[in-house]
Amino acid sequence: MTVSPVRINRQEQPHSQAKVVPLSTPKSSVARRPFPQWLSALAGHMLPPLVTLAFLLVLWEVICSSPTASVPPPSRVVSETWELIVDPFYVGQGVDQGLFWHILASLRRVAFGYCLAAIAGIALGALVGQSDWAMRGLDPIFQVLRTVPPLAWLPLSLAAFKDGNPSAIFVIFITAIWPIIINTAVGIRNIPQDYRNVAKVLRLNQFEYFTKIMIPAAAPYIFTGLRIGIGLSWLAIVAAEMLIGGVGIGFFIWDAWNSSRISDIILALIYVGIVGYLLDRAIASVAKVVTRNTLSA
Repeated sequence: MTVSPVRINRQEQPHSQAKVVPLSTPKSSVARRPFPQWLSALAGHMLPPLVTLAFLLVLWEVICSSPTASVPPPSRVVSETWELIVDPFYVGQGVDQGLFWHILASLRRVAFGYCLAAIAGIALGALVGQSDWAMRGLDPIFQVLRTVPPLAWLPLSLAAFKDGNPSAIFVIFITAIWPIIINTAVGIRNIPQDYRNVAKVLRLNQFEYFTKIMIPAAAPYIFTGLRIGIGLSWLAIVAAEMLIGGVGIGFFIWDAWNSSRISDIILALIYVGIVGYLLDRAIASVAKVVTRNTLSA
């Protein structure tokens, strides 16, 4: 006896557990991993300046590639300053040192003069902003002195200190203090009256009012002055060191000019710009922490 095959009708089995698994998944159904947000943000910030820099370097190379050009192209700058680039920690005799030590010497002078300017500038700015008598007596003097060019103070400081290092520090101090004073005074004068009323209700003394009301309320203005001051300090020290001599990035640039090393000057200028940018970003980062991101960087 033969058994006839049984035909299974799948439509009659609605509750069947059988599933059809395709051997290949269509490309459209493949889940794509999202692009990391931090990597996208980094590319958005870094790509435009890198493209612009590459374009400027190519343009510079094309313009200055002729033998009669007075400024060397980037390729020649790199080849002629390669030893300075790869060995910035070189220490020779006297002022024959690597660029790291020249920049470090300049940063030491800037740090000392800038800290003195920050302390004195905030104190004087708070006095001028708080007292009408101080405003009337000191503000005209400040407005006159701040218009004097920084290097104009150098001969006077050399006559007073008889040494180049304190003279350079004084030039930094007298250059950076004016924006700190002015911005601090403006910030103090713009403190809301409600804050002053709260201080009177709590019966805060002058020191408590200064530390708990005045400085926090005027912090955005103060840090604006500090950022301007650090930029001016870095500009002033490079110019001052060209005249006082010794170790420093300004002296390095002037010595390279006297020796007709144009490529060394270009490399030093690049380092000066990078260090100045890092100093500004450092003050801006501290400002964002202190002011709780109320100050735009």
